[in-house]
Amino acid sequence: MKKTMTWKKLVILGITVLIFGMILYKCNDFQKATLASYKGQTYERGVVTKIVEDNLAEDGNRYGTQKVQVKMISGTFKGQKKEAINPSGTLFGAECKVGMKIIVIVNKSGDNAGFTVYSQDRTIPIYVFAFIFAAVVCLIGGKKGIYAVLSLVFAFVCIIWLMFPLMYQGISPIFLTIIVAVLTTIITLGLLGGISEKTVAAILGTAIGVIIAAVAAIIFGKAAGITGFNVSDIEALNYVGQNTKIKIGELLFAGIIISALGAVMDVGMSIASTIQEIYETDKTLSMKQLFLSGINVGRDMMGTMTNTLIFAYVGGAMTTLVLNYAYDLSYLQLANSYVIGIEIMQSLSGSLGVILTVPVTAFIAAFLIGRKGKNELTCEK
Repeated sequence: MKKTMTWKKLVILGITVLIFGMILYKCNDFQKATLASYKGQTYERGVVTKIVEDNLAEDGNRYGTQKVQVKMISGTFKGQKKEAINPSGTLFGAECKVGMKIIVIVNKSGDNAGFTVYSQDRTIPIYVFAFIFAAVVCLIGGKKGIYAVLSLVFAFVCIIWLMFPLMYQGISPIFLTIIVAVLTTIITLGLLGGISEKTVAAILGTAIGVIIAAVAAIIFGKAAGITGFNVSDIEALNYVGQNTKIKIGELLFAGIIISALGAVMDVGMSIASTIQEIYETDKTLSMKQLFLSGINVGRDMMGTMTNTLIFAYVGGAMTTLVLNYAYDLSYLQLANSYVIGIEIMQSLSGSLGVILTVPVTAFIAAFLIGRKGKNELTCEK
C-alpha cells in the first residue's frame, strides 16, 4: 500500500514538473529586441602567463594600462597565447599576476581580434560558496534543510524564467510579482510544513502581508509624488521601455514586494507554527486564546523583523548615504530627494507588511486550528 502511494506521489510530482517545465519553455519562447550590438564580441576564460608591461608606479598605485599575455582556455582561441590590455579601473580590469584566472573580452572583426581584460574570473568562488551554503543548510536543517534549498532554487527559477520573460512581454510587473510571491510561498511553506492548517494559515498570512506591503508602497508613492520613473537608472530603463513592452513604472513597486517577501514569509510561518504548538500543548484553548497567544509572540518578533528590513535597505544604500553625509547636504534637500524618499518608502512599506502579517496570520491560524480542535473534541464526545 505504501509503495503504491509512493509511486502515485512520484507520478504526480513528475507530471507537475513536466507541466511547469512546458510553461517555462512557452514563456521564454520569444525573440528579444536588439538593444545593443554585440556582434563579434565574446567573453572568454583565460589565465595570465606573463606580465608583458606593468603599470605599477613607485608610489604603489597603477596608472594607465597593463599588458599581459593570456592563455585562452575557452572560445575560438582556446589553447592560444594572446596579448591583452588590462585597464586600471575600479569596475573593469584586474590586478593581474601570473597564474591568475581572468575573463577576457574578445573583439573580433574579420581576421583581426583584440583582447581586453574584463575582470578576475569569479565563477569558481561563486560556485564554491554556493555549495558551502547549500551544504551547511542541508547539514544543519536535515530534510527540511534540503527542502529549503529546493524552495530557494524554485524561487530563482520562477523569477528568472517566469517573471522576467512575462514582464518583458508586457504583463504587469506588480501583478506578476504578487503571483510569483504567492507561488513561491506555497511551494516553500508546503515543503517545510506539509499540508496542514498551519501551512495554509502561513501561506494566506504571507500572501496578504505581501499585498499589504505593495498597497502601502503605492499609496506612499502617490502621496509623496514618487513613481517608478524616479529611480537612478531611469535613462537606461526608458530606452528599454521604448524598445520593449516592459512597464518600467511598475518595476520599483515590484521590487518592494520581492524585498519584503522573505521577512513576511518568516513571520507568517513563525506565528502559524507557534499557534500550532500551543494548540498541541493544550487542545482546550479557544480561538480567542490562540489568537492572543499568536499576537503576544508576534509583538516580540515585530521589532527584530522590522529592524531586519530597515537595516537591509540602509545597507543597500550605504554608499549613497555616506556620499550625502560627506557633502553635508541640508535636511530639506535630503528628505525631499527621490533617492532618500524611495529608500524610506521601501523600508516603511515592507515593515508595515511584516507588522500586519502578525495579526492576519494569528487570526487565520487561530480560526483554522481552533476550529479543528472543536471538531476533534466534538468527535471524542
